[in-house]
Amino acid sequence: MRVIVTRPAAQAMPWVQSLQRQGITAVALPLIQIAAALNTGSVAEAWQHLAEARLVMFVSANAVEQFFALRPESSAWPANAQAGSPGPGTTRALLDAGVRMSQIIEPSPNSAQFDSESLWERLRDQDWQGVPVRVVRGGGGRDWLADTLRAHGAVVSFVSAYRRTAPTWNAEMHTLLAEALARPGEHVWFFSSSESIDHLMNHVTNLPRQPNSHVPVGLPAGARALTTHPRIARRAEQVGFSPVWQCPPTLADVVACIQSIAP
Repeated sequence: MRVIVTRPAAQAMPWVQSLQRQGITAVALPLIQIAAALNTGSVAEAWQHLAEARLVMFVSANAVEQFFALRPESSAWPANAQAGSPGPGTTRALLDAGVRMSQIIEPSPNSAQFDSESLWERLRDQDWQGVPVRVVRGGGGRDWLADTLRAHGAVVSFVSAYRRTAPTWNAEMHTLLAEALARPGEHVWFFSSSESIDHLMNHVTNLPRQPNSHVPVGLPAGARALTTHPRIARRAEQVGFSPVWQCPPTLADVVACIQSIAP
């Protein structure tokens, strides 16, 4: 059985290597491409006024990496600012960027899910009236936490640090996809984003049809998916993956899930 890791390239290869060290056959097929923001002015402005914010919320590890890649040489993370993280991957990126663990606020390790709702459970007891909050993200995204903070009086602004785009397919990716479609029982797709599922399906449905066939190209019966959140699991089921498994996005949980479904 081969696990197909669909995270952006910067995160996909570390996952592949970690899974391989656990004796799991894994390959990378990045289905989201991370590109620089078209206008980096909001990042520069955010760094200039970072000390004014009590909370800087990072939506993902990519948000952390792109935000800190544009840090001015003279700038440091302010002592009074919390760095919000929705899960362990983002927390690791913050630590790698030099933010102290004491300044990072993240969901409880016992949370059922690592997401904005779980992070809010750690934030809700603070007084947010009139408090400046920055949300570092790509071009758009889910606004649940920002809306919730605003409803509690926070003054929320967004910082676009990068863009998420569909991948540019190369010959190796085409070959891997063809193998996965031809032998679905030998592969498990590992999704950490609904957007990656959509990018996959946009490509799959545009593949050439078989000669003399009027049946649209789609997923074969038995295409299997492992997901890290209920929303992602629902999207995988909607496009035709079955069965679909769900587990927390930690390495130990992912490995345990894979081992439980391996033949």
